[in-house]
Amino acid sequence: MNRVKTGVEGLDELIEGGIPEGSSVLVAGGSGTGKTILATQYIYNGGKIYGEPGIYVSIETNLKNIIWNMQNFNWDIRELQENNLMKTYRLNLGQTKKRESVEDRIDEELNVISQMVKELGAKRLVIDSVSAFGVWFENTGLIRNLLFQFVDRLKNLDCTTLLTTETTGARRQFSAFGVEEFIVDGVIALYFTPPHRSVFVRKMRGTDHSKTIHPFNITEKGVVINATDRVLWESIK
Repeated sequence: MNRVKTGVEGLDELIEGGIPEGSSVLVAGGSGTGKTILATQYIYNGGKIYGEPGIYVSIETNLKNIIWNMQNFNWDIRELQENNLMKTYRLNLGQTKKRESVEDRIDEELNVISQMVKELGAKRLVIDSVSAFGVWFENTGLIRNLLFQFVDRLKNLDCTTLLTTETTGARRQFSAFGVEEFIVDGVIALYFTPPHRSVFVRKMRGTDHSKTIHPFNITEKGVVINATDRVLWESIK
């Protein structure tokens, strides 16, 4: 099985060297856990270290904030952009809450992303974050159906994709709507119990992944995981 290295220190050691190529992986966690940092690191490392083009798609965050985050870690994204190794895109779903209109807009936006993937030859993709779909639909059943269709379409792009989702931070909550973890190939849960951060690989298709929780820090290099140390479940609140 071909694997895509994240380049995130300590993470690839937990998942047999990398994410199975073509998989969709959910990065779940509460506010401030480091989801966006890990996701941008995945795209940046892809271009900088492995020469693999990537696209970062934001659903709710201003792209300037994403770029500022990268610059805080002294990641030279301009060089990657100039060499067609990285692009950023803001998903535009408009203001309507009508189901048909939103579904049509999502279909149109996926066509735009698909074209960008082809033009760039992208191997990596980030969607940040799928929990933003809750803004358009109040009915959880509709959201679940929409997310299923959305992730299914993403798999046709032949990219290895990270999708972020916001949770309450509870140790056994792995999605915002109770469906995301079932429609993806892998789940990486991030926790923040001040001042400690930890990561748990809930599942990873075709991978004998770590079954324990490991501590991590956010440093000047981004997310750095201590793959040799363990964290007790009871310490996650």
